[in-house]
Amino acid sequence: MSEEMRKANPFALLPLAIFVLLFVGSAAITQDFKSMPIIVAALIASIVAITMIRGVSFAEKVTIFTKGGGSPNIILLALIFILAGAFASVAEATGAVDSIVNLGISSLPPNLLMVGLFLISCFISISMGTSTGTVVAVAPIAIGIAEQTGSPIPLALAAVIGGSMFGDNLSMISDTTIAAVRTQQTTMKDKFRTNFFIVLPAAIAAAVIFALIPTGEAVVSGDYHFDIITIFPYIAVLIIALLGVNVVIVLIGGILFSGAIGLLNGSFTFLEFLQVAEEGIGSMQHIAILAILLSGMVETVKHNGGIAFILEFINKRVQTKRGAAFGIAGLVSTVDASTGNNTVAILMSGPLARNIAVEYGIESRKSASILDIFACCVQGLVPYSGQMLAATGLAAVSPLAILPYSFYQILIGVSGIIAILLFFRKQ
Repeated sequence: MSEEMRKANPFALLPLAIFVLLFVGSAAITQDFKSMPIIVAALIASIVAITMIRGVSFAEKVTIFTKGGGSPNIILLALIFILAGAFASVAEATGAVDSIVNLGISSLPPNLLMVGLFLISCFISISMGTSTGTVVAVAPIAIGIAEQTGSPIPLALAAVIGGSMFGDNLSMISDTTIAAVRTQQTTMKDKFRTNFFIVLPAAIAAAVIFALIPTGEAVVSGDYHFDIITIFPYIAVLIIALLGVNVVIVLIGGILFSGAIGLLNGSFTFLEFLQVAEEGIGSMQHIAILAILLSGMVETVKHNGGIAFILEFINKRVQTKRGAAFGIAGLVSTVDASTGNNTVAILMSGPLARNIAVEYGIESRKSASILDIFACCVQGLVPYSGQMLAATGLAAVSPLAILPYSFYQILIGVSGIIAILLFFRKQ
């Protein structure tokens, strides 16, 4: 065992426990997950982690923390986050999101609007890289369609949330995808290919179920104008990323492409383009800061023997790759259920999952896919997730009313379990 891994020490995990308890405990007391700023919780836990290091000066303790938080992999992760935020903001400002929604609504048969809501949400989320943003954009339309057709509003909202989780799981600019790829040290292309074929059957099955559920027909009226050109940057980013081009180059190109379209169609002036890009960067800076703090904290936990304890604990109970893969799935699912935030769940459990994957020889593309799939599965089901709260806040319905219709989230969990069984059937 390396010097960094140290002797197994369960007490080294205390900072992680403090972080979760601060975040979840404050929510339990106030009934509001936003009552405790998550960055403040991470900062407090990080300070505890630094003070727990023994036998070195305070300056050396801080150096250990910054070794994790300032590693090249984490700084690249932060850079990708802010570039993704800028691209999503600029593309949305050109009218791309409205174009996708209006194109879908105006093109679908009146009797297939529920499955249409699911598919539209899939495409918007994979384009924007944000499930919550997708819910906010599409849910009002879904509520109107449900009222026109006489369909249950929770059914329409479940279609939107399910589609948003599909895109969140696969989008090249999703913070969950970025976090999974960077913490597992794989590539966007490899993770996408592995992940896509796992969740595709679940998406098809969910679409069929939504199509088979009897609903009335809505009369789609009004001006559903769309500009197909504004959608091109989303498609270009997806295709170029799949070709294996460096994601930083892909995102910079996407920003410039969307910016050019916005300037040509009059969506903004050059100075407004810069301001919109800055707003997008600002929307992601808290995630970048959180990634740095959590990575520094995990490095101190590792230095104090916490990671060694987890690996030792798993080694005593798991003897196969399959068991280790289920361990990764259980780890990220538990953290997500605790925090109600799939990005945080991946950032927290990602470094631990990487150690497990290396220990048991699990390919990084597979561990990244397992992390993202199960985080999105749980995220789409917990009643206090941002997606659920955004949807129910708009419709004034209970999150529990949406759960019976959450077909996609359940199916990706099943697909993930089947994938693990098939990936490691002889191991």
